[in-house]
Amino acid sequence: MNYGEMIPGRFLERPNRFIAYVEIGGVRQVCHVKNTGRCRELLPAGARVWCRYDGNPGRKTHYDLIAVEKGARLINMDSQAPNKAAGEWLSAGGLGPVEGLRAEYFFEDSRFDFSFLQEGRRCFLEVKGVTLEEEGVVRFPDAPTQRGAKHLRGLIRAAELGYGAFALFVIQMSDVSHLEPNDRTDPAFGAALREAAKAGVRILAMDCRVTPGTMELRNPVPAVL
Repeated sequence: MNYGEMIPGRFLERPNRFIAYVEIGGVRQVCHVKNTGRCRELLPAGARVWCRYDGNPGRKTHYDLIAVEKGARLINMDSQAPNKAAGEWLSAGGLGPVEGLRAEYFFEDSRFDFSFLQEGRRCFLEVKGVTLEEEGVVRFPDAPTQRGAKHLRGLIRAAELGYGAFALFVIQMSDVSHLEPNDRTDPAFGAALREAAKAGVRILAMDCRVTPGTMELRNPVPAVL
């Protein structure tokens, strides 16, 4: 996925989940934060960030905060990017040949990010974006998520009924060691993830090639449950 031209800035503060103040070209600008998570470890004051300009006169903010530099590591923090990049990866055969790829597919009381046919079998895939990193280890989630555990229970139900079921963790950076469930923050999600793996849900993790203006899935990463 490609954002187009990007503009560097310096993060100043984040008064709420939706906006941040960023110094761009020496001017304090209000930017839309495309991630409602806490992201505290990503946005210390003074961090170098990358923003996209949107001149739509109907918008209250004319910049989107897309990526941040954490030391030598560039991290995409757009919560919409993992689904877009995963869709491109699936369409390009990242999971092998698929047919009838569809987004936002309802199954019983779940709505999965993707559905497709593989070798004639209906499959469901749920995407989770990962931005929390510490010393090369990435963890999900960065905050408690009842919705995330519900998605896993839906995948378990699908696997029990004979459907293909996948949980794909899109790591929005490169060169990490492995993925772990964040049991300290959300033990219920970690328990649900382990239950899903035992039930036949395929747990996948992929890192990404990230530039200020692009993100694409790159290499598999071990998921240590």
